[in-house]
Amino acid sequence: MDLYALNPFSADPDRHAIWEMLVARDIEAFLACDWSMVEPDFAADRFFGIDGKSSENPDDWRISFPTLGAYRDSWLAGAHDFASRALTETAKAGVFGATRLDEIEISGDRALAHKKFDGKVAMTDGTYDTLNWQSIYTLARLPGGWKLTGFIGYLPYPMG
Repeated sequence: MDLYALNPFSADPDRHAIWEMLVARDIEAFLACDWSMVEPDFAADRFFGIDGKSSENPDDWRISFPTLGAYRDSWLAGAHDFASRALTETAKAGVFGATRLDEIEISGDRALAHKKFDGKVAMTDGTYDTLNWQSIYTLARLPGGWKLTGFIGYLPYPMG
């Protein structure tokens, strides 16, 4: 199955591009442990990330990624850890299957994208890694296309 064909925004060029960035390219890069595949997707000078700490209470949220470099380091560590444990033959289908991005609000040159994870990926030791959280990404349309400016991530899914 062509997992890229799952993009639900074929008739909307902006949302299509954002989905490709946040789902298709991000998953491919993560599984390959290759930051260079996604680095151009960020507005580095504007970026920061908030870790929701799996909490519905905003008082618990923290600016864990004050720079793109801090996020990159965490992303790479997570990618390498996942790659060392995931069952290679099914990892791509498992991560794609657990990922949903169907809510993208665009207002002028700004966008808000709601990415949700809900599924399991088989690990080499016979266990499963549970993907169950959501992230809200902020984007800006800049020269060269849509760029990520930040996110609030690792929020409970569902909330409430």
